[in-house]
Amino acid sequence: MAASVLLSAENTGPTFAVGNSGVVGAPGNGVGAPGPASWNRSLDRALDEASATGCLNLSGRKLKEFPRSVANHDLTDTTRADLSRNRLPELPVEVCMFVSLEHLNLYQNCLRSLPESLLNLQALTYLNISRNQLSTLPSPVCRLPLKVLIACNNKLVSLPEELGQLLQLTELDVSCNEIQTLPPQVGRLDSLRDLNIRRNHLVHLPPELAELPLVRLDFSCNKVTSIPVCYRNLRHLQSIVLDNNPLQNPPAQICIKGMIHIFKYLNNEASKTTPELPDYDRRPLPFGSW
Repeated sequence: MAASVLLSAENTGPTFAVGNSGVVGAPGNGVGAPGPASWNRSLDRALDEASATGCLNLSGRKLKEFPRSVANHDLTDTTRADLSRNRLPELPVEVCMFVSLEHLNLYQNCLRSLPESLLNLQALTYLNISRNQLSTLPSPVCRLPLKVLIACNNKLVSLPEELGQLLQLTELDVSCNEIQTLPPQVGRLDSLRDLNIRRNHLVHLPPELAELPLVRLDFSCNKVTSIPVCYRNLRHLQSIVLDNNPLQNPPAQICIKGMIHIFKYLNNEASKTTPELPDYDRRPLPFGSW
């Protein structure tokens, strides 16, 4: 795949497919609003389906609490749960008992925290907690076997040091928060390939990122003035998005030419700062894999 550097002000945030909630008689179809009986029947159908398939879909139902009728259904084998687009103020304790759960979507609720009982979900590999009201990333999240963590559009001001425990994480999206610094422990995320830190308050990029097998890096819409010279070691990188930063090193006229030119610039800067190295140690990095 060809490498790219994106400098246009594009919308790189996550997209979510918002489908029909399944409510009969929704406004605009010529039928009156459903009564409690039809709503309950729709909910029961969703719970029956979850019992049969292992996939619980309660998205877009304006729920403020977990349905009490869940007690009438066997959901112990649930592997996927979609509770997105509701009004849940906290993660229902019942969900934390789904020990086989692999995929949990809590997008667009009213969560301010996550419980310690989240640790029960030791099969969980995908967690979407975007568009909530989280001001911190709870430590239990960092003790799960996650491969994908989406926590964009919250109120995060920092990331915990425990983040470095997510050794299986391949994708991390913490865009559209208020993060000012990244902990050096991000350098321990040895499986991370996609990092989105777009639209935060970052001034510096941690040098520890240079050790990761990143394929995609988006730090657009921050306050970054310099790309660390050590980022020349990001040999797997195929896409870097850096628009809307006051970059000085490399200068804008270099960045706009594309990623190969950015890395040539970093390579030259590395040579200037290490003049004592013999020529064969200061040779430019190969770009054949970009």
